[in-house]
Amino acid sequence: MIKAIIVDDEPLAQNVIKQFAKDIPGLEIVCTCNNALEATSKLKETPVDLMFLDVNMPRLSGLDFLKNLNNPPLVILTTAYADYAMEGYELNILDYLKKPFSFERFFKAIQKAEEQLALIHQKEETNAEYIFIKANKKAVRVEFKSICFIEGLGDYIKIHLQDKHLVTNLSMKKMEELLPSDQFFRIHKSFIVRLDQIQSIEGNQLEVVGNKLPIGNNFRQEFQELINRFLIK
Repeated sequence: MIKAIIVDDEPLAQNVIKQFAKDIPGLEIVCTCNNALEATSKLKETPVDLMFLDVNMPRLSGLDFLKNLNNPPLVILTTAYADYAMEGYELNILDYLKKPFSFERFFKAIQKAEEQLALIHQKEETNAEYIFIKANKKAVRVEFKSICFIEGLGDYIKIHLQDKHLVTNLSMKKMEELLPSDQFFRIHKSFIVRLDQIQSIEGNQLEVVGNKLPIGNNFRQEFQELINRFLIK
């Protein structure tokens, strides 16, 4: 069961989501909030898996609200304006629904939420050395030890394996959460590397299986501290 919250100041928009949700088994709207401030207290009281979040709301916008949330649930933005799509994806939202949206488009967003939550639960419930991802219209088993590095491609990621690569619809942030932190490190907003696949480091670049990857400014210090633990001087 996916437990969801609606944060939107428009009663009509709230009702559309509620009506659509009634037709999707396994989706439950547990509460509705008219603004971000109300949602702040509700989220403390009621854990949810998914949040339908409007962008334009009084006093505090949906995006500003999201920026200040610690450990937010999966987020589907709902707004009448397309201008916020890029900023929303930078905040690792799951999907973006432009009002008015159809039931078909709504259903597609919920399918993405189901897939994402299944991956998260898979990591929480097992100590397996693999995950299943959706690629090429099927669930593909990916062993952690077979991953060389992961590359961000906007709404998608490319998982570079030892003998091939897979493209799947996941954010870098969510993929980072699924990977064992003692085996993988994010070196750039667009790259995560498996530590034992690093062949060399020079300046602001490192080499992984013949690929030179940049080390981002925001990640350099923490990465250098990690490498210093293994550096023989």
